Amino acid sequence: MQAVLGIDIGGTSIKAGLFSPEGELLEERKIPTPALVNAEAFAIVTDGLTHLLAAHDNTPEDVIACGLDIPGPVADDGKVGFLPNIQLDPDGLVAAINTAFPNAAIAFVNDANAAALGELWAGVAHGVSSFVLIALGTGVGAGVVVNGRLVAGAFGAGGEIGHITVNPNETETCGCGRHGCLEQYASAKGVVRLYLEECERRGVTPVHVEHATDTLSVFRALAKGDECAKIAVDQMCEYLAQAMSQVSCVVDPAMYLIGGGVAGSFATFAPELRRRFQAHALPTCKDVAIEAASLGNQAAMYGCAYEALELRKRSQAGK
Repeated sequence: MQAVLGIDIGGTSIKAGLFSPEGELLEERKIPTPALVNAEAFAIVTDGLTHLLAAHDNTPEDVIACGLDIPGPVADDGKVGFLPNIQLDPDGLVAAINTAFPNAAIAFVNDANAAALGELWAGVAHGVSSFVLIALGTGVGAGVVVNGRLVAGAFGAGGEIGHITVNPNETETCGCGRHGCLEQYASAKGVVRLYLEECERRGVTPVHVEHATDTLSVFRALAKGDECAKIAVDQMCEYLAQAMSQVSCVVDPAMYLIGGGVAGSFATFAPELRRRFQAHALPTCKDVAIEAASLGNQAAMYGCAYEALELRKRSQAGK
C-alpha cells in the first residue's frame, strides 16, 4: 500500500505524519532527536519513521513521497536557506531519507508555506485556487498560493509579509534589522509589547503577563474590558489590515486564512480586522473572505506531505 510522510522538523524532535496518497492522516508520532547534523541523528529519524510505517503494515519501499517543513526560507528550486533556529544538515538528511526510502520523492518546504498547502489539501482552503495563509505566532509569516501553486519566490522570501513596512516612523528595530515591520505589531510579541506600552503611557498597572509572547493574558484582559488591551488589539488589526490590503494589490487572493498561536483568539478580533481591511483595501478587493485556518499545528505536516506528492507528480509528468 502506498504511503506518504509529512515531517515537521523542530529543534529537539520531529513530528511525523503517515498519510494515504488521498490525504487521510493515519497516524501522527513525535520522535525526539538530537541536532540533525550527522549520521547517528539521521538514523534516529529513519528508524523512527520505519517503525511508524511498520505499525500500519507498510514497508520503506511503500513510501512514494516524503515532505519536510522547516522554519526558514526554501527557494523555488528547493534550496534551503539560512536556518537560525535549528541545527540541520539538509543535504545529509535528504541523503539518509533517500537511502531509507528509495522510492520517495523528497521536498523541503518553509513551515508557513507548508501550512498553506496543508489547508489547500485537507483544510478550509480545499478547492480554493488562490489564497494567503497568514501565520501570527512568535513572528509573522505567510504562505501564498496562486492558481493552486505555492509562491515560494526565487530566494525563498515569497510570503514574508511580516517584513512589509507598515510604520516607517517606528524607532524599535525589527529582528530583520529594519524598522516598522508588520511583525513588530501583529506577532504575539508585538501584541504584548503594544499592550505594555499603552499601559505605561497611561500610567496604569497591566494584567500579569507570563512572558513576552503571552497574548492569552492580553485577550483575557480585553474580554474583561481592559481599555489598554483594546487599543493594543485594535493597533494589531490596523497594521495587519494595512499589510493585507497591499498584498491584495499584488496577489488578489480569494481568501485570507489566519493561523498561528494568535489565531486562537481570531473570533475576538475578526470583526475589527475585517472592518479595517475593507477601509484600506482597493475597492475591487475589499470583499475577500477572511477566515480562521482549520488544521491548527498539523497544517504544516499536511502541507509538506502534499508538496512532496505534487513534486512526484511533476517529476513523473516530465518523464
